[in-house]
Amino acid sequence: MSNRDGFTSGLFLGATLGGLVGGVLGVVLASRIREQESVDLLPETSAKSVKSAKLPEDHMETARLSLEDKIAQLNQAIDDVRQQLGTVNSNSNSETYD
Repeated sequence: MSNRDGFTSGLFLGATLGGLVGGVLGVVLASRIREQESVDLLPETSAKSVKSAKLPEDHMETARLSLEDKIAQLNQAIDDVRQQLGTVNSNSNSETYD
């Protein structure tokens, strides 16, 4: 019976300490996030417009070509999967009719 008494008091002590530590941690993190958001609000909008204005045409063209290559690779992968699934489906249909 002494184990149950120790368990109950340990449970309440753990819940109390956990709630206390979690509450303090939540308050600290919330205040940091709030401060960071208030500092970053104005520069974020102006930084995006400046960054897009400074991006040279060659970098935009390179990025576009890279994106087109990635899209082509993705389309090829999709076609390969469709072919594999078509092969699997045709095999499963022929097995059911045998």
